[in-house]
Amino acid sequence: MTAALIVFIILLFLQVPIAFVLGITTIAYIILTGNMGLTATAPQRLYSGLENYGMLAVPLFMMAGELMNFGGITTRLIDFSKTLVGHFRGGLAYVNVIANMLLSAIMGSATAQIAMMSRTMVPSMEKEGYSREFGAATTAASGLLGPIIPPSMIFIIYGVASGASISDMFIGGVLPGVVLALAFIVLIGYTGSKEKWPTQERAPISLITKSFISVIPALLVPVIIIAGILSGVFTATESAAVACVVALLVGFFFYKELKIKHLPSILVNTAVTTATITMLIAMANLFGWMLSFEQVPQNIASWMVSLTESPLVFLLIVNIFLLIVGMFMDGIAALIILVPIFMPLIANYGIDPVHFGVVICINLTIGLLTPPVGAGLYIASSLADVKLETLIKSIWPFLIASFISLLIITYWPDLVLWLPTILK
Repeated sequence: MTAALIVFIILLFLQVPIAFVLGITTIAYIILTGNMGLTATAPQRLYSGLENYGMLAVPLFMMAGELMNFGGITTRLIDFSKTLVGHFRGGLAYVNVIANMLLSAIMGSATAQIAMMSRTMVPSMEKEGYSREFGAATTAASGLLGPIIPPSMIFIIYGVASGASISDMFIGGVLPGVVLALAFIVLIGYTGSKEKWPTQERAPISLITKSFISVIPALLVPVIIIAGILSGVFTATESAAVACVVALLVGFFFYKELKIKHLPSILVNTAVTTATITMLIAMANLFGWMLSFEQVPQNIASWMVSLTESPLVFLLIVNIFLLIVGMFMDGIAALIILVPIFMPLIANYGIDPVHFGVVICINLTIGLLTPPVGAGLYIASSLADVKLETLIKSIWPFLIASFISLLIITYWPDLVLWLPTILK
C-alpha cells in the first residue's frame, strides 16, 4: 500500500489527469502486492460505480447548460445584473457575482461557469479600469456558486454515493449559496471603498423593467425544476430532462438565438463533458475499492472517533481534512472516495446527512481555487490570460471569505435544513 501511495503522489505532482492517477495507482497496487486475482473483478468495479439511476441527471443538466448558453442566456443575465447593481462603486464586480449567482441556477458546474464567464467578464472589467488579475479572481471565486445553488451536479453525485435525498440537497443549497455570494459582495464593497473605484449612473426604472422581462424566460428553468421537485410532479433526476426541454423552448421560441446548426456542437460538448465526469467517477470507484480492500476507510474512521466525541470538533477536523484533500485531488473523485468513509461516522455523531453533504460539497468546491491542483485557477488563468502566480495572490481574499462562509454553514445547520423542512 505504501508503494501505491508513493505512485499516487508522484503522478499528482507530475500533473497527470486525476482519472488516470486513480486508475494507474490501483493497477500499480495490484501488481506490487501480487494480488493478480483482483484483475478479474476490477472491470466490474469500473462499471458498477456508474450503474445508478441518479447519474442520468449529469449529462442532462450538462446539456441544459449548453442549450442555455447557446440560447443567449449569459448576455441577458449580465445585462440584467448591470441594471440592478452596475451603479454602485465597483459595480461591474458586483455584476460578476450576481450574474454568476443567476447562472448557477442553470448550469450547476463550477468549471464550466468559470470558463464561460472568464471569456466575457474579465475583458469587460478590464475596460472599466479593474486590474485583469482582480477580474479573473472575482470570476473564478464567483464560479464557486455553480455547484452550490441548485441544480448542482456535485449534489447529485453526493446523493448517489450517500443515499441522501437529492431534492433536499438541491433545496438545502439555496441559502448557503446566498451566504457565499453575500460574503463576496461584502469583500468587493470593502475593496471598492478602499481603492476608490468610480461609480456609474443608476439605470432608469424603465430599463430595469425591460431587462427583467427579457430575463424571465431564462429564470423559468430553475423555477420549474424546484417547483416540480417540491410538488412531486417529477424527481430530481427527471427534472434534468425537463430542464433540457424548457431550455430548448426558451432558446428557440423566446430568444430565437438557438439554431438547428448549434445542436451538433451542443451534443458534442455534452458528450465530452459527460465522458470526462463518468470516467472520473468510474476510476474513483475503482480506487475506493482498493482502499476498502486495505481497510483504509475503517482505519480512518477509527482514528477520527478516537480523537473526539464532540460533533462540533469532528466537523472542524473534517473541514480541515477536506481543505487539504481539495488542494491535491479533484472534488468529484474525493467525494466518491470519502463519502463511504464518512457516512457511518456522521450517523454516530448525529449529524444530518443533507447538512453534511452541503458542507462537504462546498468544502471540496473551494478546492477548485486552492493550489497546487485547483482546476478553477488554471482555467481562469488560461482564459483570462493572467499569470497563475498573480492570480493566486488576488484570489486569497476571496478564499478567506469562502472559509468564513464555510464555518458559518458548518455550525449553523438551519441554513441548510430550514428550507427543506419548511417546504415539506
